[in-house]
Amino acid sequence: MNTNGHLADFLRARRGRLRPADVGLRTYGERRRVPGLRREELALLAGISAPYYARLERGESRNASREVLDAIANALRLNDSERAHLHLLATAPSRGGTAGRPRPERVTASTTALLTALDGTPAVAIGRSGDVLAWNRQGHALFAGHLDPGGPSEPGRRPNLTAMVFLDPHTRDLYADWQAKARTVVGNLRLTAGRHPEDAALARLIGELTMRSREFAAMWADHRIVACHVADYEMRHPLVGTLTVTQQTLQSPQGTGPALVVATAAPDSPSATALALLAHATESHEATSPRPGVDPARTG
Repeated sequence: MNTNGHLADFLRARRGRLRPADVGLRTYGERRRVPGLRREELALLAGISAPYYARLERGESRNASREVLDAIANALRLNDSERAHLHLLATAPSRGGTAGRPRPERVTASTTALLTALDGTPAVAIGRSGDVLAWNRQGHALFAGHLDPGGPSEPGRRPNLTAMVFLDPHTRDLYADWQAKARTVVGNLRLTAGRHPEDAALARLIGELTMRSREFAAMWADHRIVACHVADYEMRHPLVGTLTVTQQTLQSPQGTGPALVVATAAPDSPSATALALLAHATESHEATSPRPGVDPARTG
């Protein structure tokens, strides 16, 4: 992924979303080719020269100071997550050539232990691009009960939660407000792409979703940034009905290793009862399922 291109696209998209009236500029009724702010208007608001801003937006300048970037962020009215993303894109080293092959993502022993400790609570370990690296029984049942529970154990067959939001009908139906879930997924993916511009698997995922989903392509082009680690979602589960869960994404402070997505419900609520029923259903199914290598017709 081209970091310079990401910076240019981000600045143009955010500049295009601001109208002169939004920032107190008078237009005197002149016709404008584009509805958003012009480069020279944004430069004026940021207190920098128009030629310098133009070079920065074209990706031709890699030495913008923190003060200049903050001035541009203020002019664009960026929130904290968007501001951090701007700094990341503007200061990331420019690299040429082909990126090295990334190491396969795996769950650590500590993550495996945590999944086991969370038995009874839906939990899923995911990689940078949303690949499911591991899940406990309840995590599988809540998010992807229609898929093979053994999929995460084989890298070539791993479900991808990011892609499933856009391409999997079951996942789309699972969320009552699918648009809100999709925007959050894309916003988080933008942040991840900024942090890992040389990740080939991430680039392939973005390319595939852009080609296969018009909704993803439109949301991706909008360049919205969403740093969402905790959110409530109403889910319509085929086994236990409608429930509201809090999805929390737990990540190491260094941002390394897999993230853990955990779903909980308010204590003593109908949603908590639904999660308990789901846990019971998965236990019952596991108890009645034949053990690997055992012919059920020959037991008893």
